[in-house]
Amino acid sequence: MNRNFIIAISLAASILCDGTVRAQGSGSLVPGADRTDSILALLKGKRVGLTVNHTSVVGPEQIHLLDVLLAQGVNVKKIFAPEHGFRGTEDAGAKVTDEKDRKTGIPVVSLYGKKMRPTAAHLKDIDVVVYDIQDVGARFYTYISTMHYVMEACAENGKEMVVLDRPNPNDYVDGPVRKPGFRSFVGMHPIPVLYGLTIGELAQMINGEGWLQTKAKHCRLTVVRMLGWRHGDPYRLPVKPSPNLPDEQSIRLYPSLCFFEGTSVSVGRGTYFPFQALGYPDPQVGDFTFTPVPIKGLDNQPMYQDRLCYGVDLRNYPYKGGLTLRFLLDFYRRMGKNEATFFSRAHWFDLLAGSRMLRAQIVANLSEDAIRESWKQDLDAYRQIRKKYLLYEDYR
Repeated sequence: MNRNFIIAISLAASILCDGTVRAQGSGSLVPGADRTDSILALLKGKRVGLTVNHTSVVGPEQIHLLDVLLAQGVNVKKIFAPEHGFRGTEDAGAKVTDEKDRKTGIPVVSLYGKKMRPTAAHLKDIDVVVYDIQDVGARFYTYISTMHYVMEACAENGKEMVVLDRPNPNDYVDGPVRKPGFRSFVGMHPIPVLYGLTIGELAQMINGEGWLQTKAKHCRLTVVRMLGWRHGDPYRLPVKPSPNLPDEQSIRLYPSLCFFEGTSVSVGRGTYFPFQALGYPDPQVGDFTFTPVPIKGLDNQPMYQDRLCYGVDLRNYPYKGGLTLRFLLDFYRRMGKNEATFFSRAHWFDLLAGSRMLRAQIVANLSEDAIRESWKQDLDAYRQIRKKYLLYEDYR
């Protein structure tokens, strides 16, 4: 029996009367990717490029969006792959190369390596680019930077872009807003670390605020909205978004622990609990121990490889989410408040934070409350901008 026919039959069992596909275990939530009728209407008769990865799944069987569209006769010409690759198996920061998808033979163009966005040649035979990648709601998570560059390419080349919306598992507004002069691939936009938007809402903000670095400041954007979701609703991701965010605890802690990537403290890369532990090769730092080792698909060259690290185990830490500085302030103190030792990659820390201010505040021994107070004016201004782009009922 034809593989595409099998896929179509399996999907038919879960398609609702409005053409959507009910996600398993999600109650009334219907992600944008599951609204098949709406998507097909937008893609009918067009040549399609997909910006997707392993999180781009549809329905209770979690069939990849590529397979779903091919089963429905959509003319998919090309795949654009972000950090970690099309199948999501590459290490953080690892170069992702162009290839052909082994299952379908469709060309896969890497957007993480020498080039960060599609070229005019890549888009020459494409009418519309579909973006469907699960975000985690943190400014420095690079999938949203890839979305930005794809929007720029579409704007420059007169192509349509369709974003299939998905929930934000870290749906808060918190943290320092990125300042001018600190734009990078881990901070493309002047938004807080936690920006409290879905990818569809963020795409609308990028368009609406004129943040595209092109002559055409807007791309022709359509967002396929979710059904049955509102801001603040909890959401457990059905697929891990990247190799080093393997579970719900790591996703919750990621916005607060990612700052440590600019320090001499390990976040547990090279273990099976990344972003759920902190450590340094000094017994005075803590009682919990771990030894980072190369792990295929997680990290082949972890910090402090084969060295015993001491610190804290956060796997069962009762943290419900959002952003906290308690870990940063605590470890700066544990390591003797030595600026040069702690901030071993100071510029990278500043790019993650969005300015030099947070590092200076930590060195000045400011409390978390005092640091938070310094964010208030920027956050208040951001919340007013955010209101313009909401697609869903806001926090209660």
